[in-house]
Amino acid sequence: MNKGLRPGLYAITDSQLTPPAILIESVEAALRGGVIMVQYREKSAPMAERITQARNLQAVCRNARVPLLINDDPELAKRVGAAGVHLGQTDGSLAAARRLLGEQAIIGVTCHADLLLAQAGLEQGADYFAFGRFFPSSTKPGAPAASPEVLSEAKRFHRPLTAIGGVTTENGEALIRAGADMLAVVGGLFGGSPDEIEHRAKAFERLFASHHPLFHFQDNRSPDT
Repeated sequence: MNKGLRPGLYAITDSQLTPPAILIESVEAALRGGVIMVQYREKSAPMAERITQARNLQAVCRNARVPLLINDDPELAKRVGAAGVHLGQTDGSLAAARRLLGEQAIIGVTCHADLLLAQAGLEQGADYFAFGRFFPSSTKPGAPAASPEVLSEAKRFHRPLTAIGGVTTENGEALIRAGADMLAVVGGLFGGSPDEIEHRAKAFERLFASHHPLFHFQDNRSPDT
């Protein structure tokens, strides 16, 4: 695992659970709890608002030395100096994002439950693969289902693997044991007070400390972020 990627909790923002009024304090609470990467996901706000939010998040994440990724928008990632971008299968070319953001950028791709999509991402230079959904998800209820076995099979690609979709501290252990290096969480983390968010993040951190073989051997903060 390189470019600042390490095992742990991958926090994803949501316009319902982390609206503008509490976005920054929610992410700050998650960072205090040990989040290892943050993704800003906002698809409906005006561009000016997205730029402001992303810049504010980038400042917070930089201070915490944690990478910030932008969902589906390489140009916004470039504009605010984010560490990289996460791309869905219909969200543009990975090669174009790489040209725009450079070799040091973190670029992750959604693979659903399809190893062929991961193979294609590998050939295009993706830095990590996201599989899921593994459990019923309120943020993406229509996403195709995935089995934990896909994580075990995807280990052959030698890239960090992210599990997403209805992930909680109660069901996350099975995903880590199957091969997940990161658990991408929205509803299982955000919502509630900052203290509650921090408490949930720390619970995920303990889960990785107990069950991921590399957790104790990774630097918790990358000097390049």
